[in-house]
Amino acid sequence: MLNHNPLWRYLVVVLVLLVGTLYALPNLYPEDPAIQVTATRGGDVQQDSLVLLQQRFEAENIPLKAIELQDGQLLARFNNTEDQLRAREVVSRALGGNYVTALNMAATTPDWLAAIGASPMNLGLDLRGGVHFLMAIDMQTALDTQLEDLAQVFRADLREARIRFRGIDADTERGIVTLQFRNSEDTAAARSLIGQDRDMDISTGPVEFSLQVGMSEARVAEIREYALQQNITIIRNRVNEIGVAEPIVQRQGERIIVQLPGVQDTARAKEILGATATLEFRLVDDNVDLNDALAGRVPPSAELYYDRDGRPVVLQRRVMLTGDRITGANSSFDEYGRPQVNISLDAQGGNMFSQATRDAIGRGMATVFIEFKPTEEIGPDGNPVLEKIEEVINVATIQARLGRSFRITGINNPGEAHNLALQLRAGALLAPIQIIEERTIGPSLGRENIELGQTAIMYGLVAVLIFMVLYYRGFGLIANAALVVNLVLIVGVMSMIPGATLTLPGMAGIVLTVGMAVDANVLIFERIREELRDGRSVQQAIHHGYDKALSTIADANVTTLIAALILFGVGTGPIKGFAVTLMIGIVTSMFTAIVGTRLLVNMIWGGRRVQSLPI
Repeated sequence: MLNHNPLWRYLVVVLVLLVGTLYALPNLYPEDPAIQVTATRGGDVQQDSLVLLQQRFEAENIPLKAIELQDGQLLARFNNTEDQLRAREVVSRALGGNYVTALNMAATTPDWLAAIGASPMNLGLDLRGGVHFLMAIDMQTALDTQLEDLAQVFRADLREARIRFRGIDADTERGIVTLQFRNSEDTAAARSLIGQDRDMDISTGPVEFSLQVGMSEARVAEIREYALQQNITIIRNRVNEIGVAEPIVQRQGERIIVQLPGVQDTARAKEILGATATLEFRLVDDNVDLNDALAGRVPPSAELYYDRDGRPVVLQRRVMLTGDRITGANSSFDEYGRPQVNISLDAQGGNMFSQATRDAIGRGMATVFIEFKPTEEIGPDGNPVLEKIEEVINVATIQARLGRSFRITGINNPGEAHNLALQLRAGALLAPIQIIEERTIGPSLGRENIELGQTAIMYGLVAVLIFMVLYYRGFGLIANAALVVNLVLIVGVMSMIPGATLTLPGMAGIVLTVGMAVDANVLIFERIREELRDGRSVQQAIHHGYDKALSTIADANVTTLIAALILFGVGTGPIKGFAVTLMIGIVTSMFTAIVGTRLLVNMIWGGRRVQSLPI
């Protein structure tokens, strides 16, 4: 029988409509301005902190919508952004520096929708705003690190060349390395060896048989540029680890701008992006008396450290391995249920570590955790001075020669192990960074332009609806129903795709889709009219109208889809946002036009003795 709907068509349309509507529903629930508080180093926020904040908010007359602890994090909801900003200052004063306080937008999606994974679609910075970080790079620390590494290289090169020296010291304040020798022959040989590197400035030292070596201006500029580019790359890796859609990471002079639109866990993002944690592995110096070290008598080849319990330990100044050789890191538990981090090294790092531990079996090796935290002191560049914090995580006895894979223990909790593994996996920063500015940013094109974009969609939709009803009458109503369903499906699909982000250009894509969505129905309806004019029966006209128009619809939409794919592939930022909504709109409009409207037409007029059609 012509124009009879098979069972599969009912099932497919009902299933698609049900799923699309369910996943589009969360967009009807507006998000709450919120503040998220996370303890540093993966710790948990305790109940007494929640009670303290409730009392402070009440004292400051800041109304709370809700406050709760979730998975060791505190989330406070507010009625508006003004209360949210005031509350952030209160939280910072009340809890101090052991907590990370960040602005957030908390979802209000009902639990029954969240249980099936339904959530509002991601909005770009131009629609929703987001979190803006301005990061400053401590270039001086990068230069100091390179100078200390240079001193280590000189030691190795001179030993390999069998040139005797009395001492090599890196003076980071003056930016030079001083080398002292026993006689003029060794001094001349060292000058000749080091002089092969044109990036070095060599001069005679203030004492006899000594040299002073500094980096040339070109070398310093190269280090500064490399530190900036390396930090940008690692921050991008960290953003990818967090899973933020459509992030912006770009340089501004010697600073870095990071914008995170639609981020759900800004506290964790702030902690991970601002972290400068890395590791160093050093041998315990058994030749130094601990009491002498505590009295300040530490030889130049050693340094005094403390572990997390405050116990002193003397380590060799020579670093066996640094975090920049780490290629993989993941957190797990040992056989006793204690958190640990499993580390993998690159080939060069594995060889270095193997050589360093070959002759150290039976000796103690310390894992030194290093991070930088801003202080209240302001430096000459106008930024807070960074304090270098070093502590020994653990001291383990080397049982065998180590290679490219090993593990470290002595970590306080699984959260800290997870964060440390993430930071090491994303890369060790060559120069410490600090977040010197954090703010929420509103729509970059202004609230008025956003409302105009929404108005454009509504006006375009209404104009198309009116035209279709006036021109195609009853069939126009069916096309209008399909158009409304098409918009619901676009929103539903955008909400289902984790990486999809709606931007203002994306709204332009939706406006374009509104006009394009009826194209397929226009082709079908005009084909039906043509079949009726040729004298075919109503049922034959409906059947041939849909079948013969199918190839034309497919050709037109496939070519547009190819163009959208090219835009998505070669475009960036707003162009990609436009291409995403356009591609989704093409697919959903083809489905509603070919499958959806045919279902309704067959239900109303199919298989019946009808003399004419309202078309």
